[in-house]
Amino acid sequence: MAKVLSASKIIIWDECTMAHKRALEALNRTLIDFRNDSRCFGGAMILLFGDFRQTLPVIPRSTAADEINACLKSSNLWRYVKKLQLTTNMRVTWLNDTSAEHFSEQSLTIGNGQVPVDESSGLISFPNNFCNFVSSKDELINNVFPDIISNYKNNEWLSERAILAAKNKDVDDLNYIIQNKIIGTMHSFKSIVCVTNEHEATNCLIEFLNSLDVPGLPPHNLRLKVGSVVIMLRNINQPKL
Repeated sequence: MAKVLSASKIIIWDECTMAHKRALEALNRTLIDFRNDSRCFGGAMILLFGDFRQTLPVIPRSTAADEINACLKSSNLWRYVKKLQLTTNMRVTWLNDTSAEHFSEQSLTIGNGQVPVDESSGLISFPNNFCNFVSSKDELINNVFPDIISNYKNNEWLSERAILAAKNKDVDDLNYIIQNKIIGTMHSFKSIVCVTNEHEATNCLIEFLNSLDVPGLPPHNLRLKVGSVVIMLRNINQPKL
């Protein structure tokens, strides 16, 4: 990977607004070291994609001020960034769909803070035609994945729908409910944990490690059925680029 970073002329960072400013600063120091070049990012061009109206860095038990302080705009590297704004919604243009255009306008209105906020709760109200309201997770699943038993093996059907959630716990709950709807036997795949230093084994109880649910990693006990949809998070064996 060091060779790849050293030879790269441009590095594209998508959804950069979710990254902590320290990640960008660490990349800067790493590239300067790898490329033996004292210029910013070792002379490489860094293309940052993102929208600060969306998700900022997620910091457990933080305040709004903590999140603002952690975002890329608070980094001392931000003064070197040249900002370019995209003005055409290509999805709306390609689809030529008036409903998609209306949804895009409503999303921008919310993102720009032009929707009145309830002073007592700090919440906003969505227009009735903006989304479908549901009262339970089962109802949500039935709306997004209608008749999933007959369609869960249809890749094209699956590619047209998804459920996004703000919390990992809700994602796990939704996945568990959907898994139970799929016909077939549930198979368990458990992670393997080993301690490299035997003298430290008493400080790293395997039972405790197995109980951790770390974002970005699969659970200790991964339960799947034939036909379950999975996402490959990373390739441990780095590909040869």
